[in-house]
Amino acid sequence: MCAAAAAFGLLAAGVQAQQGRTRSEQRVGRAVPREGQAGQSPRLRLTSERARAFARAAREGLDYVPGEAIVRFKPEVTGDGQRRALSAVAGVSAAGARSIGDFVVVTGDEPDGYRLAERLRAQPEVDWAEPNFLARTGPKLRGHSAPLAGGVRPDATPNDPEFAGRQWNLQAIDMPRAWDIVPGGSPSLIVAIVDSGVTNGTGTITCPIWTGSSFTTADMPYAVNPDMAESRIVQGIDLVFFDENGPVIDMDGHGTHVGMTVAENTNNGMGLAGVAYNVQLMPVKVCLGFWEIAIFDGIDGIPGFPDDDAGGCPFSAIAEGIRYAVDNGATVINISLGGNSGSNLMRSALQYAVDNGAFVSMSMGNDFEDGNPTNFPASYAPSLNGAMAVSAVGRSLAKSHFSGTGTYNEIAAPGGSIRDGGSPGLVWQSTLRQLDLFLLIPRFDRYESTGFQGTSMAAPHVAGLAALLMSQGITSPSVVEQIIRQSARDLGDSGQDVEYGFGLIQPRAALFGLGIR
Repeated sequence: MCAAAAAFGLLAAGVQAQQGRTRSEQRVGRAVPREGQAGQSPRLRLTSERARAFARAAREGLDYVPGEAIVRFKPEVTGDGQRRALSAVAGVSAAGARSIGDFVVVTGDEPDGYRLAERLRAQPEVDWAEPNFLARTGPKLRGHSAPLAGGVRPDATPNDPEFAGRQWNLQAIDMPRAWDIVPGGSPSLIVAIVDSGVTNGTGTITCPIWTGSSFTTADMPYAVNPDMAESRIVQGIDLVFFDENGPVIDMDGHGTHVGMTVAENTNNGMGLAGVAYNVQLMPVKVCLGFWEIAIFDGIDGIPGFPDDDAGGCPFSAIAEGIRYAVDNGATVINISLGGNSGSNLMRSALQYAVDNGAFVSMSMGNDFEDGNPTNFPASYAPSLNGAMAVSAVGRSLAKSHFSGTGTYNEIAAPGGSIRDGGSPGLVWQSTLRQLDLFLLIPRFDRYESTGFQGTSMAAPHVAGLAALLMSQGITSPSVVEQIIRQSARDLGDSGQDVEYGFGLIQPRAALFGLGIR
């Protein structure tokens, strides 16, 4: 087991206690180390069995978590009936089942998620069942990184020194003039980042880890991004690694990069800018990556290194994260994740979000040149008033070469492209400095300006715009979507098309449309 010494920020005081509260009843408590003992680590949510399941999924290229399925029972079935149905399936125990809204996550001895779901569907009490599918953050192409810098303010731009030279993306959508109307959004508005996490505290975790020839007990420091005020990171939760009393630690960098596009500190003389730089960020960690699996292998005493793509983002965690975000006050949710399998669980969670006042921005996916498969959950967007599927454009405002297309594409935003301007054509934000898999002992406390490309980078531009619109007093996600559509700059074929949706977001036009000058 790992030990931890930490100075946590404010964290939710128990996810189960928070879920289902009315917003007037929300409360935030200070994190408590495991068993209340100072110097001890929070409990790990991840188990040995589940860590091995993630490793197997990566090794075999599976689109689900082996040995897990999602079940919804028929409305009239009682708790006793549910337990009977689960116990009737060989290798399934009702004791380990966990509820997410109207759904139940179950584990079984059958590793094939499709077969397990089929066995569950055979029970008369079951309405339907499906594997616990996996989403991915997508591959990251990093540009040359540089330490976060301060400097002299260029004319007519925010005073962040890298804005003028690197953030073509914010200039392409005329953010400085949009900020003239709504400068950074409302400090009371919460945007949830459902992703690999945004680190919300400072401390050290001490764990055994494999270094190539032996296990070493290593100190792994973590810290909040210096270009993001810790006071604006609120009510974070880790749904895959630590329990609800632990810190949220981004060990990958994807979630931090996405979150900084939404809300990186702006006009602070450091680094880069964010679209809605005054709002609060809620980090909802739903993804495991290389380092989480490597750390857990060390805890379990398993020598060797995980596969580079070990981990993933279970649909069960994403759906739970969406509901958690809504129940704890988020009115904008960004999901820069995707998989190729449809899910009743995911569709239900998204409906819950828009029905309860939260706008959702989702990435279209990066597999255009690999068969252009339908991407989930983005493909649900057209049937949800208040959720949008977002494609990516590069520096020239042409479709990014990787960006998925389809009739479910609703809007485009800057996502970068190495083929459209080289490294300067990536989307640059502050994120973790080291993401090198050849590093033997990681640390999660160093940050740099780094360029990524992906529809993952495009979606938070739309989430940030939604936050600015809601800062003007809009409370309806469907109205937010309507304004973003109607104010977009048409690209490609006239009207909505498969490459650009309704066109490129135009933040100033969207905000000006409410008559505010």
